[in-house]
Amino acid sequence: CECLPACNIAIHNELEKMFKSTFPKILETFLLGMIQMQIPRCQKRLFMYALFRQWGLPKKFVRNPKKMGCNLKKGCKPGHALPGVTFVIQNVCKLRCHCVYILYIKAILQSLLQLGGWNISGPWQEDDFNQTLLQLAAQHHIWPFFSIYVSADSKNSSVNIIQVDQAGLMLPSRDYYLNKTQNEKVLAGYLTYMVQLGMLVGGQDEAETRRQMEEILDFETTLANITIPQEKRRDEELIYHKMPARELRNLSPAVDWMPLLNAVFSPVEINETEPVVVYAKEYLEQVSYLILNTDSILHNYMIWHLVRKGAGFLDQRFQDAEEKFMEVMYGSKKTCLPRWKYCISDTDINLGFALGAMFVKASFAEDSKAVAEEMIKEIKMAFEESLATLPWMDEETRRSAKEKADAIYDMIGYPKFIMDPKELDKVFKDYDAVPDLYYENVMQFLNFSARVAAEQLRKPPNRDQWSMTPPTVNAYYSPTKNEIVFPAGILQPPFYTRSSPKALNFGGIGVVVGHELTHAFDDQGREYDKDGNLRPWWKNSSVEAFKQQTECMVEQYGNYTVHGEAINGKHTLGENIADNGGLKAAYRAYQNWLRKNGEEETLPTLGLTNYQLFFVGFAQVWCSVRTPESSHEGLVTDSHSPSRFRVIGTISNSPEFSEHFRCPRGSPMNPQRKCEVW
Repeated sequence: CECLPACNIAIHNELEKMFKSTFPKILETFLLGMIQMQIPRCQKRLFMYALFRQWGLPKKFVRNPKKMGCNLKKGCKPGHALPGVTFVIQNVCKLRCHCVYILYIKAILQSLLQLGGWNISGPWQEDDFNQTLLQLAAQHHIWPFFSIYVSADSKNSSVNIIQVDQAGLMLPSRDYYLNKTQNEKVLAGYLTYMVQLGMLVGGQDEAETRRQMEEILDFETTLANITIPQEKRRDEELIYHKMPARELRNLSPAVDWMPLLNAVFSPVEINETEPVVVYAKEYLEQVSYLILNTDSILHNYMIWHLVRKGAGFLDQRFQDAEEKFMEVMYGSKKTCLPRWKYCISDTDINLGFALGAMFVKASFAEDSKAVAEEMIKEIKMAFEESLATLPWMDEETRRSAKEKADAIYDMIGYPKFIMDPKELDKVFKDYDAVPDLYYENVMQFLNFSARVAAEQLRKPPNRDQWSMTPPTVNAYYSPTKNEIVFPAGILQPPFYTRSSPKALNFGGIGVVVGHELTHAFDDQGREYDKDGNLRPWWKNSSVEAFKQQTECMVEQYGNYTVHGEAINGKHTLGENIADNGGLKAAYRAYQNWLRKNGEEETLPTLGLTNYQLFFVGFAQVWCSVRTPESSHEGLVTDSHSPSRFRVIGTISNSPEFSEHFRCPRGSPMNPQRKCEVW
């Protein structure tokens, strides 16, 4: 058949993924492994497709600021206003420019003085513990022991409430502190980094600085020991504790709670009857005991939090120190982004919706939104078709589950207000970047964000408020809002390409849609009803049946290893349920689309059917290459399984995959026992 330009582009893209590799040794090892597993030849082709996207997706998604209307050469000149650019976009340009050209550390030194100095860097005065904690929280938004924030009440999703949870560890996971032998290299690198920062902010004697930093690290290790591991926090019903604010004093007497809460949420006034939800009751009891039984190291530890947080906003010496530590942590000299890319990322964190307006204008096709909306309808319908045939669920729970699926709200692309310059300026009217003062600009934005959060306390949550910015390459499900959200950033290749066959798009963005939809019914999402309230709406028989179904996945994924280290099947359970349910729903939706619209033409040259192409579309978006150090970090922190097993684990549970790739019964990718929840 004649191949149109769009067809040629699709073929080129797939072949490029197949043959363009900078990791031939990895490829050889991977293929040898497939041969040893006796995977059929047709199946090897799928994994070859899935191999060739190295180091994530940075080149696809880091946009040139000039393309988004921010001429840095002009915008970075002192006093130069960009013609025709709104107030908030001016701030985007200024914030990014000042990030790139950091020159000073005076601001953080001034912060140290305001907190009484630091024993490590010079003269200091040991202030009252609670006063230091209050200043760090209210002025710098630093939480050395626990976090306090505003969010929807899980058991009454119609109102925002104060919430308190465990926090404070500076390494990515408690595992780094507690498994000292396995993490010896990282702990040594972290201590070196601590000493370097201590010397950079005024330390006079390196040996003395090291001694004091060792004390701080020992204290962090003690804190890690009382921190509850994430896999034990998955049942929110068990960790949810609602109480009036006055009870916090009995729970954790080391902290002067009422002055702290009033400082954090100023100008909103907090009294002792204010309802608070605590998610780490045992931890708060133990951290209070730890604080009351620890000496002056508390001050050093709290100030270390300020120095570590501020280092990313300071000059090249601080950046070089962090780069060396990141090399140890992640095992690659290419771990850290170039400064200009880091600055785009940091600007997205601070002014992401303003940056998003520029991104959308430059890079987002409006018809992508309509396509995504239609696909969500198709996948939701497919999910409900599967729901109707589940053998383990009772009818009453099934009806309620369908009602919940019907009630799921979706948001696609970006919030409308960002495309209206006046509305956008109105949102950020109280934030104005100051020339040449990047650290101060970031602190100013954090204060601005804190005021916005305080204003939301006791009010109904805004269902149209986004938790991700438009350029973000991700998606999410919110259980208290019962909504799925897909920013413009993920409606791009390789997840979605306008000209690609439906098979690829259903396998890419379609599975992402199914994944987020399934989160409404994973081991945590299933506890919330259609209105976003945490309550027991399942019959006991279905709860027990669900737990039996999920045990299969806990065992399956727990048997996978990376460099000899096992995946935590309990910690990754929710994401594994979503991956498997998402693939199944997207495949069924693609079948429905074919029945309605007829067969697609196959892509010439590739030798793949469209059903095979669907699975290729799924596999290729999770391609990555990680160092052993980075893989370890992922295993102890990430609730997702490693990318390789997001593919292998999911398709080995799919009878359709085995059928289309003719995998023999009992082979590694077509095991006798398959796991299925949804």
